[in-house]
Formats: sequence, structure tokens, C-alpha cells
Amino acid sequence: MEPKVSIGILWSKEISFALNNRYTCDGKEITGDNNVSLQDGKILWNGNLYDELSFEPSDNNAAFTLKDVVIGINFHWERKEDQQFQGALKLIERNELITAINLINVEDYLTSVISSEMSATASLELLKAHAVISRSWLLAQIEKNKEIIASKEKYSTFTETEDELIRWYDREDHTDFDVCADDHCQRYQGITRASANIQTVKQAIEETRGQVLESENKICDARFSKCCGGVVEEFQNCWEDIKFPYLVKLRDDVDSSNVPDLTIEAESVKWIQSRPSAFCNTQDKKILGQVLNNYDQETSDFYRWTVTYTQDELSALVLKRSGIDFGLIQELIPVERGTSARLVKLKIVGSKKTLIIGKELEIRRVLSTSHLYSSAFTIKKDGDKFILTGAGWGHGVGLCQIGAAVMGEKGYSYDKILLHYYVGASLEKLY
Repeated sequence: MEPKVSIGILWSKEISFALNNRYTCDGKEITGDNNVSLQDGKILWNGNLYDELSFEPSDNNAAFTLKDVVIGINFHWERKEDQQFQGALKLIERNELITAINLINVEDYLTSVISSEMSATASLELLKAHAVISRSWLLAQIEKNKEIIASKEKYSTFTETEDELIRWYDREDHTDFDVCADDHCQRYQGITRASANIQTVKQAIEETRGQVLESENKICDARFSKCCGGVVEEFQNCWEDIKFPYLVKLRDDVDSSNVPDLTIEAESVKWIQSRPSAFCNTQDKKILGQVLNNYDQETSDFYRWTVTYTQDELSALVLKRSGIDFGLIQELIPVERGTSARLVKLKIVGSKKTLIIGKELEIRRVLSTSHLYSSAFTIKKDGDKFILTGAGWGHGVGLCQIGAAVMGEKGYSYDKILLHYYVGASLEKLY
């Protein structure tokens, strides 16, 4: 039987929304514009106070619009837009904010995710591959959440000593719903973007209905990123120290076994400062347009990139982003790299403090006003300038979206694309 999923969409002290069809709530039939606000720790709606509200659709085609949804949270293209969703709307009060949650069938959720994560003009095989990994990732997260709750153990995502601050970002804060709607989980924007070539997206989902990747009798935690930079990263270098047999290092190329040892500093420098052949080494606008929405295309090169900071700019940035006063930053020293040359640990040497930080997203977060494209970068000091030369966009674990788009264009079938990135996994039908 097809499961349902709950998605956290919006957090605010006041939320405006429009019910575009008939919905029921509190025993009444409701349509049109509505507004809720916070009062005395409860939700004020139509003059009454509630602990929570549920708006249930009258039929499968009913939809509602949430106003001023923030997309691209903390990314360079963060913005607000009105978004339309199918399914039910639930409103709860948490931490002095109202949380808007969408409840919807998994396959309907996937229609939106695939339209939101990449252009609906992508090839059918790429869309089918993405349907399988999005479904697998989602159901694996729901299972993981159940296991964490059942264990009653505190789930921690950081370790801290006097010399090190190691933090990773997963879904530890999502206890009131299964997943959030932003890139932190999977980009989900309801049916707002599901207009162009929606029939192809629906075909991809229908032709893979209920299909997931499995390994060792468990649904795969099928991570994916925009551009691996030529070599895929391993899970434990970005999140908790778990080695998954299907998320292993591999070359994003026809010969996936030809992988240099990029954990060695000299090898990683040589790799990042060159442009080796790889599926994701493309600047073909037609292919990039399959994977990237307009606002993602505000970035021009993902395979290799450069960022330059003056010493003063870097020192001010790191203070603002980390909240730690290093003083004047004198050096950035690579300490540990993963299989794709992504930094797992970076030593920041300042006039007031020296500290090792990690993992990859924490490094990216601290060294940029939004997020550095990846942590696979080399550091060159030139006078008072720090020049970061990098590879790829995102954590690089699992499927590389740009690489998979190129594979689709080259005629690879969706199962071949999947088994290139998820080594030794199998394709199974759950429902």
C-alpha cells in the first residue's frame, strides 16, 4: 500500500493561505483566503484559539496556496514565493512559531520533488532514475526516524573538544514531520513548478511506481548532489561514521574504477587543479538546463571554480559565520580529505585561536556567506589573499545529477545510471 508523507513547508508567527477548492476543518467546509497568527502560544483562526488545525481536502485534486514560502534557505538565491500544494494542510505551534505541514501520498510528493529538483525537460531515463532515488531516500529517512525514536537514545550530530568542532547536518531537527521542503532534505515546491512537461514527470513516476534501491535487505539511503566534481564521495565523510556498501568511492566516468587516492593532499591538489574527463565535466547548456532551474543557472561553472578573499574579508566572514573569534586568520590548513578530495577536516589558524572544523557542510558554511559550492578545494595564499580553487557542487555522495543527465543523453537506461552510482544495490518493487 502506498504510504503518505508529511512535509514541513513554512515556519512563521503569521501564515496566509488560500484554499483553492473545498476543504473541511473543525467540522466546517472552508474555501478561499485564510490567515492564522500566534496568540498566547496557540493558533488564532477565525476568532478562535487552537493547539493545531487540519484542513482536509474534499477530493484528490484539491489544492491550497501558501503565501511567502522561503526557498533556497541560506543559499545565494534565497527568496520568497507563493506556492501551491495538493493534499492536506496541518498547522501546529512549535517554539513560538506556526509550522505549516503538507500531508500527501508518496507518489504525488515525488511528482513535485522531481519537478522542483531538476527541470521537467530532463530525459525520461534521468527522471526515472531520480524517481527511484527520491523515493528510496524518503522511505529510508522515515525508517531511520522510527529507529531513532524507538531507540530513545539522544541523536547527536556533532562532537566538540578543545581542538576540534566536528558537526554534520542531517534531519535531526525534523520530529514533527518526515522531511522538510528545502534543499536540506529534498527540494519540494508543491505543484508550483510542476507545469512544464509534467506528463513526462508523471510517466517517469508511473513507470517506476513503488521501485526502490535496496542493499542488505534495507532501503538505500540514496543521497544525491548537483555535481560530484569527477569522483563520488563516501557517506561517512559527510555525515555520521557509517559506511554504506553502496555509497563508495568511484570515478564518474565510463571506467568507474580508475580513482586516484584523493585522500593524499598532493593527489587532491593535482586533481582539483586539472579538468579530468568525467560524465559531470560538461558546460553543455542543453544538458545543464535539464538538471538546473533558472535560479541554479545563476552559477556558471560547477565542475571547477575559484573564490578569492582578502585576509580581512576572510577573518570577518569566519567570525560572522562561526561565531568564533579567531582574530586575523593566518592560515587554512587541510587536515583530512575524503575520497573525492572533499575536506572532512580543516584547521583554521588565527592570531587569537586555532581550531579544526568539519565536516564538509560546516566547512562550506563557515567559508561563505551562503554555502561554498563544495569542500573539495585547494588553498593558495598570495600576499594578503586566500585563493580557493574548488571542484563540484554539493556533498558529492551518491548520484551526481549533472553526471546522470549526461549519462541519460548518452543513452544509458535508468537502471544502468542507478547502478553506476549505487554500487552493488538492487532495484526492488515495494508496492
